[in-house]
Amino acid sequence: MANVAKLVARSSTGTSADAGALTADVFNRDTVGLPQNEESIAACGKNVLEGTNDYRGLLDPQENFTGWHLSTDGGRTIRNEGLLPSVEIAGSQVPSGGDPVDVAGSGCSLYAASLNYDPSLFEDAPSGVGVYRSTPARLASCPQGTDPVGLTNPSCWPVAKAVATVPAGHFADKEWMDVGRSGSAGEVVWVTFTDFRCHAQDCFGDPISFTNQIKAVRCSADLTDCTQPILISGAQDSLQFSDVTVGPDGRTYITWEEDNFLSSQGQPPSHMQFWMRVAQPGSTTFGPARQIAFEPRDLNPLHANDFRVATVPKNAVKMVDGKPRVFLTWDSCRVRALDSVCEEPRINLAWSDNFGMTWRRSVLSAGGDNYFPTISENRGGSSLAVAWYTNRYDTVFHNRQDVELATVNARTGQTMEIQRLTPISNETEADPLVGGFFIGDYFEVFAKNDHAYVGYNANRRSVPLLGQGVPVPQQDNYLTKAGL
Repeated sequence: MANVAKLVARSSTGTSADAGALTADVFNRDTVGLPQNEESIAACGKNVLEGTNDYRGLLDPQENFTGWHLSTDGGRTIRNEGLLPSVEIAGSQVPSGGDPVDVAGSGCSLYAASLNYDPSLFEDAPSGVGVYRSTPARLASCPQGTDPVGLTNPSCWPVAKAVATVPAGHFADKEWMDVGRSGSAGEVVWVTFTDFRCHAQDCFGDPISFTNQIKAVRCSADLTDCTQPILISGAQDSLQFSDVTVGPDGRTYITWEEDNFLSSQGQPPSHMQFWMRVAQPGSTTFGPARQIAFEPRDLNPLHANDFRVATVPKNAVKMVDGKPRVFLTWDSCRVRALDSVCEEPRINLAWSDNFGMTWRRSVLSAGGDNYFPTISENRGGSSLAVAWYTNRYDTVFHNRQDVELATVNARTGQTMEIQRLTPISNETEADPLVGGFFIGDYFEVFAKNDHAYVGYNANRRSVPLLGQGVPVPQQDNYLTKAGL
């Protein structure tokens, strides 16, 4: 999210639907017409928490940017919303800066994670990963978040802690989080992130000189006791997009991608390798890195869209025939014209029954352009839930976007059903602030007992931007529920 904050200034084939249907699943109370994206979902009972990059943070006096949106009636209405507050890093209060992750723990405790950094200094100041803990009752009864400057209410999140920090000259990026029971350790919180180390004054400028590492932290459920960051990626130095799962077997599974971005200076052709390490129940010691797949045609750029894209692999673990099976999903180009133009990307699935020693694979999508997959174990149900964005309903231009939800057979790895969740195709370039530059790097599905919640964004609701001009379509976060 940091690069987006720097660039926040702007440098039909769908089915017909009435206005009510178009905005029925909007999941915020935004009255000023600023964007939301990068949705994350947690659900427990009728309590649903969605996290976002919330650009109303541009108006927040404390400069917080990570949004939260709560429903206590199964997602039908918003009970409260706001921005995650600052956390203390190196003696200073540092605001939340996006890349949201939301997870529910035992007893419906609710956790949120965010990057926390100085929005003016970025890598020139200490940064870190903040983790927040609350309850549905607290979030429902704390002060209501109000536009434009009343969205930060620290009492909503009584526990707020930087669980990992990096000094100036580094930058903490792309965290992920999971909560679950892990053997003798009981319920724990695992957080992974990328530690960028800068080797030049302009860390993210040309030539590319940063290196990075995947690190992980384990905390107690109440966040009072956390380990020091654990190096996961070994000697690898060009990588990103870690994901962590506390499996139903109590093991901890961490995946990430290794790329050639540093060696190629970001020039095509690009490629990736996906890796996994596993820790036994209760342990913070991880086994060897296992290669999942080599991907020679990772996602970048799409041939008919201008927004930023990257292959972000996501994992899930499900008990199949009494044994843990780990799944990884990612997107890849069917064709890479001129080694640089991504055409008709597809959604891949790999799975292993022996903790990554061997893998099998399938393709889940049904043709066209498909990207940003997200996967959920669907605990209590027999299938997996996998969702993604698709442009396949725009048969002429391959540009307009929909959301699809796939029911996947956990035994065979094959798609059983694909549902189109969106009532009309989305024009991703329509937002007046971010235009065609950014829709987030991910969105999320969460499923349990064959009921799936999907948080995503679209530009279907028209609002005057900051109260000026006429109502125009702008980017909102949505929440749609569907059966598997």
